[in-house]
Amino acid sequence: MAVEAGQVVRGTVVRLMNYGVLVRIEDGSTGLVHISEIDNNFVRDVADYFQVNDPVVVKVLAFGDRGKIELSVKQAVGETPITLEGAVDAGEVSEGGDSRPAMSPSEAAAARREARESFESKMSEYMRSSGERLADLKRNIELKRGGKKVR
Repeated sequence: MAVEAGQVVRGTVVRLMNYGVLVRIEDGSTGLVHISEIDNNFVRDVADYFQVNDPVVVKVLAFGDRGKIELSVKQAVGETPITLEGAVDAGEVSEGGDSRPAMSPSEAAAARREARESFESKMSEYMRSSGERLADLKRNIELKRGGKKVR
């Protein structure tokens, strides 16, 4: 059964681009979620919201020229996806057996920002300690050469 405009279906992120993401929906076809259709807030980078192979619930907006499918994530928030057989999907467990609850794009972005901030704090701590060790090493080499005297 082919998807129709207005349906809410499950899909998987296939590719990230500057202007949006490509999503493969359940029937095997691929559509574009434009960056303006990802979240109600301003989206600077789609990587803050999605990664490749992320499961996503999308709403089919329209079929464009040459079979292009226009999709929206923000319009699908809060709606129940339907399977291709037409039955309503409970959404408790995804196809891959993953029992994680589905997160909205804003929650996913917040989780990725938090992970990035923790990485950046770890990296800045590493750079600080590395700089201190390098300064100690240089100081010891200068002392052995008879260079600057440190008192």
